[in-house]
Amino acid sequence: MTFALFQQTPAAGPPGWTQFVFIGGMGLMFYFLLIRPQSKARKEMEARLSKLKAGDEVVLSSGLYATIDRVEDKHIWVKLGSSVVKARRTAVASLATEPETKQN
Repeated sequence: MTFALFQQTPAAGPPGWTQFVFIGGMGLMFYFLLIRPQSKARKEMEARLSKLKAGDEVVLSSGLYATIDRVEDKHIWVKLGSSVVKARRTAVASLATEPETKQN
């Protein structure tokens, strides 16, 4: 009698395709919550940096407000007070005239 109890087959689990559906759902969630917004923000920033011109007032990533004196390929020359300093284009965080975005 006890020997017959040990020969029972275990209950079947969920089908194998459900794991693929779960992994696919996680991939879609990562794409829509992480990858897509980040690439969209990067494209907007690249477009903003390509439109820089002399005379624009910008905020640098260091927090300083500066006025662009001249624009080169990868660098910009900015006026900080009475001096002109060379900086990389990527140092520009935003235009000073842009409205601030709300942070939660």
